[in-house]
Amino acid sequence: MMKFLSLLIFKLKGWKVVGAFPMDVKKAVMIAAPHTSNWDFLYARCAFYIMGVPLKYTIKKELMKFPLNILLKAMGAIPIDRKPKQGLKSGKTSMVDVMVDLFKERDQLVVLVTPEGTRSYAKRWKTGFYHVANGAGVPMVFGYLDYKKKVAGVGRIMEATGDLDKDMEEIKDFYRGITAKYPENGIK
Repeated sequence: MMKFLSLLIFKLKGWKVVGAFPMDVKKAVMIAAPHTSNWDFLYARCAFYIMGVPLKYTIKKELMKFPLNILLKAMGAIPIDRKPKQGLKSGKTSMVDVMVDLFKERDQLVVLVTPEGTRSYAKRWKTGFYHVANGAGVPMVFGYLDYKKKVAGVGRIMEATGDLDKDMEEIKDFYRGITAKYPENGIK
């Protein structure tokens, strides 16, 4: 049903999907960039339904209240406690730790992350997604929406090398040629 609805939305809006998610990849951090509009979630979610990617995303646990939780869970939401767990016997002190554990607990998990952390212009990307991929030993897959071409796609796959600065520049280079809904808020 969701795939049919997604295909209908794409047809009506003139969007198409390019590339494909590598089905042999069972665990990955899906980078979603550029992220400059609330529309990004709709188009990205539709694209991944069309591609058959069992995509998940993290969301504040406070938003997972009835009846909204039914829709959010159906769309792949994983509720997360965003507060540090200092002093608790779990020993978790960061979102990175919590997300790394999500990968360790599952045989299959593709988590969508927006590195800008905001829909406004961000001079610096947050690096948590990188540390999650590195800590969990999973690849980063480059997902994107190009509003100029009206395409949603999957670009390359990259393993974290541990050289954060070098890897981040390589990731950003990929996204510089992609047109955001609001280009002034996209990567420079």
